[in-house]
Amino acid sequence: MSTNRLEPKIIQIFREGYNFKKFTNDLIAGLIVGIVALPLSLAFAIASGVRPEQGIFTAIIAGFIISFLSGSRVQIGGPTGAFVIIVYNIVHQYGYAGLATATFMSGILLIIMGFAKFGNIIKFIPYPVTVGFTSGIATIIFVSQIPDFFGLSLGKVPAEFIHKITVISAHISEFNFYSIILAVITILFVVYFPKVTKKLPGSLIAIIVTTIIVQIFNLPVETIGSRFGEIPTTLPVPKMPGFSKELIVTMFSPAITIALLAGIESLLSAVVADGMTGFRHRSNMELIAQGVANILSPIFGGIPATGAIARTATNIKNGGRSPVAGIIHAITILLILLFFGKWAMYIPMACLAGILIVVAYNMSEWELFTKLIKIARAEEVLVLLITFLLTVFVDLTVAIKTGVVLAAFLFMRRIAKVSKFGFVTDSLHEEDEEEDDDDVNDPEAISKRKVPDGIEVFEINGPFFFGAADKFKDTLNLVAKKPKVIILRMRHVPVIDATGLYALEDFFVKAKKEGIVIILSKVHINVKHSMEKAGLLKYIQGEHLAIDIDNAIKKAEQILK
Repeated sequence: MSTNRLEPKIIQIFREGYNFKKFTNDLIAGLIVGIVALPLSLAFAIASGVRPEQGIFTAIIAGFIISFLSGSRVQIGGPTGAFVIIVYNIVHQYGYAGLATATFMSGILLIIMGFAKFGNIIKFIPYPVTVGFTSGIATIIFVSQIPDFFGLSLGKVPAEFIHKITVISAHISEFNFYSIILAVITILFVVYFPKVTKKLPGSLIAIIVTTIIVQIFNLPVETIGSRFGEIPTTLPVPKMPGFSKELIVTMFSPAITIALLAGIESLLSAVVADGMTGFRHRSNMELIAQGVANILSPIFGGIPATGAIARTATNIKNGGRSPVAGIIHAITILLILLFFGKWAMYIPMACLAGILIVVAYNMSEWELFTKLIKIARAEEVLVLLITFLLTVFVDLTVAIKTGVVLAAFLFMRRIAKVSKFGFVTDSLHEEDEEEDDDDVNDPEAISKRKVPDGIEVFEINGPFFFGAADKFKDTLNLVAKKPKVIILRMRHVPVIDATGLYALEDFFVKAKKEGIVIILSKVHINVKHSMEKAGLLKYIQGEHLAIDIDNAIKKAEQILK
């Protein structure tokens, strides 16, 4: 079945037949993932600069929609660490109204991307760019949790990385010993509890243990309640964001960033899930699911959402094999909110800091980061470092745009190097003492044929696009003695763009003025079609289109006679 089909996977699941055994597996997986997602939803919301319950609202609403409409069988959606930096900056500058507008707009963009079949294109964002901004986000998350880890009372911390470090450094001596102990206990539970059992998340156990310790010993540490007050135990009434023309214009660039992040993260998660299950996801349907989720999330007071790799993997490992597991995960979080939400106010902030520090460490992928520096090309390392540094010190939006543009330029430069142009007849490369290995193995090589005087063969190898057009012109100008016939050999030209067509036309016009006859040899059908549309074949007589080099040489000899 086509992976481009715009149909939610849940329809296919029920069409194939859904029985009680499958439901039981999905129920167990959904309950476990819901418990795993709860502390993460709280932590990501607080780290993003919004109220803790907004992370829970996002996990419920967006998590349900992403699973219900997903193009993947096992995708689990909700708030993730990828959005922390962009959400924090938006909220810091424009408040929640700005964030709601940007999130809603990103949802629309994602739906457009899905219907426009961008699902496969978005996967081509270079690896150094994704690793660079992901590691940058992890670094910022880690630094942002230092105040709660050490129990520092800083009030409103600056959004800028350097200013944040400066403020933290100035107050580090005011640390709270109890906060440090609670954060360390949390990290130990998160890291080592899975070795005891994987049925319960270490983060949840850490929350329960540290909360009990704080209440029994009445420790003087900050909690969710002391910072945010009581946590609502119901979903909010749906409310459209307060749009304004000014806010829409201002939030358009952040909305693009959120849409790109949501698309990249969700499709990356879906690819990982495919590798674990053997299934294949529908990338364009996945984008549409993410889009609908991000439209509805701010209507219920939520924040941006996307596919969560760790939670999706947890779902798979616990037996989840259909979107029903993701739906149950959302319902589980809703039930926890309704019946146990009031207890969330007693959770110590140091505990959430410990959870996020582990998340940041896992997210940083420092081993992959250092490996790329060792094995990647110098220009790829440059893209990696620039994206990382811009993410940390400037802005995530700027980092992604710059990284993608730099990577695109480097790719075009590399392709331009691959594209080769030159006269290949003996009279024009007598300086070559050794025969090229390619010529030895190529039965159609010019070196194996006798080309009469007055005929020159000019060969183009590789894509003929704007990055290579100047090289084509420069190479043509190298010939001193003008031949009577030039055979333009194009057997290795798979594609040609508008700039390449313009360069060819310029060449044809000059050749006609100088009385040089052009013969085209072995032109690919799609390249020929592009030349026809551009009107270039009017410069080439019908009989001067040769099917191969031998036929072209015969035609050239007839012209000389």
